[in-house]
Amino acid sequence: MTATLETAPPRSTGAGADAADLQAFGYQQQLRRRLGPYSSFAAGFSFVSILTTVFQLFAFGFSFGGAAFFWTWPMVFIGQMMVALVFAELASRYPISGCIYQWSRRVSRGLVGWMAGYAMLLGQVVSVSAAAIALQVVLPQVWSGFQLVGGGSSVASVSGAENAVALGAILILATTVINVVGVKVMAIVNDVGVTCELIGVALMVALLFVHAKRGPGVVLHTTGVTSHGGYAFAFLASALMAAYVMYGFDSAGELSEETHRPRRTAPRAIVKALAVSGIGGALLLLAALMAAPKLTDPNLSTVGLPYVITSRLGTGVGKLLLVDVSVAICVCTMAIQTAASRMMFSMARDGALPMSRPLARVSRRTGTPVVPAALVGLVAVAILLVNVGQAQLFSAITSVAVVIVYGAYLLVTAPMLVRRLRDRNWAAGAGDGPAPAAGEGFSLGRWGVPVNVLAVAYGAFMMVNIGWPRAAVYDPAGGHWYLHWFSVLFVVGAAVIGLGLYRWRSVQQTPAVAASGPAPRRYADSHRRAMASGGSGRA
Repeated sequence: MTATLETAPPRSTGAGADAADLQAFGYQQQLRRRLGPYSSFAAGFSFVSILTTVFQLFAFGFSFGGAAFFWTWPMVFIGQMMVALVFAELASRYPISGCIYQWSRRVSRGLVGWMAGYAMLLGQVVSVSAAAIALQVVLPQVWSGFQLVGGGSSVASVSGAENAVALGAILILATTVINVVGVKVMAIVNDVGVTCELIGVALMVALLFVHAKRGPGVVLHTTGVTSHGGYAFAFLASALMAAYVMYGFDSAGELSEETHRPRRTAPRAIVKALAVSGIGGALLLLAALMAAPKLTDPNLSTVGLPYVITSRLGTGVGKLLLVDVSVAICVCTMAIQTAASRMMFSMARDGALPMSRPLARVSRRTGTPVVPAALVGLVAVAILLVNVGQAQLFSAITSVAVVIVYGAYLLVTAPMLVRRLRDRNWAAGAGDGPAPAAGEGFSLGRWGVPVNVLAVAYGAFMMVNIGWPRAAVYDPAGGHWYLHWFSVLFVVGAAVIGLGLYRWRSVQQTPAVAASGPAPRRYADSHRRAMASGGSGRA
C-alpha cells in the first residue's frame, strides 16, 4: 500500500496567481506551494486523528459516562461543524498561514487578534505533547519492550506516565526532524499515514461489527456509572473525550501558503476533515461498544479500546491494528507540530513575537521555517518533562490543550459574529484584502449569522464545561490541589503572560519582519486601506 504526494494539476496561471493573491495581502511567497486537495485534507484529518485520540481517551469517556457517553460524540460534532463552516468561509477570504491569528486580527482589532494567535499557538504546542504521549496507550500493548520504565503500563500509574514521557519525547524528536527537512517530505509522510489511518479505521470498524456481542442499543446503557452529581455531571465530564478529538480541522488553513488554489482547496478540506472524522469516529465508538466483552469489565475504564481490539480480534490481528494506530499517532503529532510552526512563523513575520527575525526566517534550501519547528519541539518536550511522575498526566495536558484551543476559536467566531452584525456587506466582499474570484470562494450566505451564533454558543459552553475544576476528572487520586485547578491556573497564567507580551510589543512597536524586500511596506499599505474602509487594525 503506497500513497504519493498529491499536487494540484498545473494551470497556466496557477503558481503565479496564488503568489499574486498572497502579495495583495502584503506578503511575498516564501513557503513552497506543494500541496494539493488530498494533502490539504490530510493536514486537517491527521491533526484530528480519530485513531490517536479515540484510543487515547476511550477509557476516560467510558469511565465517566458508560456506554451512553457515545452521545457526546454527535453533540460535539454538530457544534464543531458550526465552527468549521465559519472557518471555511474565512479560509476562502484570507488564504494565509497562521490562519486563526490572521482571521481574528482581520475581523477584530488590536488585542483580540493577537491573543487569538497567541492562544492558538500555545494550544498547538501543548497538543503536540498531548498527542505524543498517546503512544503509551498503544505501544506497550503491541510489545512489552516498549515499556522502557519498569512497572505497569497503565496511564493511571506513575511508571506508565513516566514511560509516556519517554516515548513522547522520542516521537517529538523524530517529527521535528521531518518538519525541518521540508514540506514535501512532511506531506508524503502525512499522506501515507492518513491513508493507512483511513484503511485502518474502516477495517477496524468492520471487524468489530462482525464480532459484536450486542446490538446498537448499547449506547443507551449507563451500566457501572457512579456519580454523586447525577448522570448529567458524568455525561458532561465524558464529553472531554469527544471535544479533544474534534479540533484541529483548521490545519488546512494553516498550510494555505503551501497549497495550490487555497481559496478553493482549504475551505473544502476543513469541512471534509471534520466530516470524515465525525462519521468515522462515531462508527468506531459504536462498533467498540457493541463488541466489548462485558460492559462491566473494569478494563474498559483503564486500558480502553486496545483491550477491546486484542480481546475480541485476537492477539495477532489486534496487534497489527494497534501498529496502524501507532502510525496514526506519529502522523498526528507531526501534523500538529507543523501547524504550530506555521502559526509561529506567521506571527513572527508580522513582528508579533519576541525574537521575530529568526522565527520569521524561511530556509532557502528546504522552504520551511526551521527555527519555529525546532522551538515547538523543544517546548513540547519540556512540557512533558515537567509532568514526570504524575499519573494524572493525560487528563491534565489534554484539558489544557482543549481549553486553550477552544478559547482561540472563540476569539475568531465571536468577533466574526460582531463583524457580520455590524457589516452586512462583509460576505459580499467588503473588508481587508481582495475577495475570492468567481468559483473559488466559500460563503454561508444568509445562513452566516445563525451558523455563527451557534458556533459561538457551543464554543463558550464547551470551554466552561471542559475547564471546570472537577476533582474527579483532574485529580482522582486526591491530594494535588494544583492538578484539580490545573487547566484554570494554566489558562490564567498564560493570559497574564500574553497580556505582558502584548504590552511589550506595543511599546516596542516592532516593525513587520519579512524575509524579502518590500513586503512590510505593502502590508502597511493594506493595513491602512483596511482601516480606512472600517476593517481591522493590525493585531
